[in-house]
Amino acid sequence: MSGRGFNRSITVRYMMFVLGLFVGAFGTVLAIKANLGVAPWETFHIGLQKTFGLTIGLWSQIVGVVVIFATYFVAKIKPNFGMFLNMICFGVFLDLILWLDFIPELQSIWARLLIFLAGVIVLAVGIGMYLSPSLGAGPRDSFMLAMNERLGWSIQRVRLIIEVTVLLAGAALGGPVSIGTILIALFTGPMIQRTIPFWRQVMKKQYGLPEPVERQAS
Repeated sequence: MSGRGFNRSITVRYMMFVLGLFVGAFGTVLAIKANLGVAPWETFHIGLQKTFGLTIGLWSQIVGVVVIFATYFVAKIKPNFGMFLNMICFGVFLDLILWLDFIPELQSIWARLLIFLAGVIVLAVGIGMYLSPSLGAGPRDSFMLAMNERLGWSIQRVRLIIEVTVLLAGAALGGPVSIGTILIALFTGPMIQRTIPFWRQVMKKQYGLPEPVERQAS
């Protein structure tokens, strides 16, 4: 690949990566604003916020650092630049969108349900977008992918086990748990399994990029 082709490839991949993080953060905020339950990790982060203060985005970053070290010791996945960029950007985008507060608090149960469903779909699309360039999954998704590779389990199964565990910890800290939390835990995995190859095909077809090679655990 020529220097120009390489630069174009890495630029497009990073654009997809950062855009996916923003989309994922936006989907997360939609679910929070719907007040019908949030993703298990957000239950945990909100529980930490209620117990110790700070912002949801900061707790997302702090927990991310812990998970990075846990992933290395358990699955021998070394952190890379993309993993840290993922952790930092997602927390910043999350706090920024919450601070801008442009998503209204809705009272109608049907409107809240619509916002919640939109949030789940947008979150899954965003995760698929930022995982597809293989520049560095976030700490939580790196752990999910590592278990998928090491154990041979499907992404749906691995994600379900991890998120149920985190959900119980978040609930113990006072994080919000509702029917929406269960729905997110059950359905985001299958949706992500479909959005990752979709976005890889988009990059390959529209930008002529080869499908990224997955990072192997060392």
